Amino acid sequence: MLELFYMGGPLFMGILTLIFVAMLIVALTNGLPVLRGTSDNHTYRKIGYIKEVGLFGLIVGLLGTLIGLYSAFVAIEQMDSISAAMLAGGLKVALITTLYGFVIFLLSYLIWFGLSWKLSR
Repeated sequence: MLELFYMGGPLFMGILTLIFVAMLIVALTNGLPVLRGTSDNHTYRKIGYIKEVGLFGLIVGLLGTLIGLYSAFVAIEQMDSISAAMLAGGLKVALITTLYGFVIFLLSYLIWFGLSWKLSR
């Protein structure tokens, strides 16, 4: 797992990890009143922040992929010939940040869905 972290690039993977931790903190602070049954009128809006932080993670993951692809295409442009295996390997590495951002978004959406279901009951 740590190998994927370094393959995806420590900068964007580190930023995505911080966003993941922030999403968990937002989920805990805004979700505990729902689980305890002590919610107020603004609770539904507050648990919506969980989904928004997850969406931000997805967008940052896509940005990391686009920057990675741009730099890969610049390198390909400067080479005379390139093998298909090298191109496929580069594309695989470029998509790691998108995958991580999508996992963050999926988890945030599942947490939001569970809390909103509990809130509506």
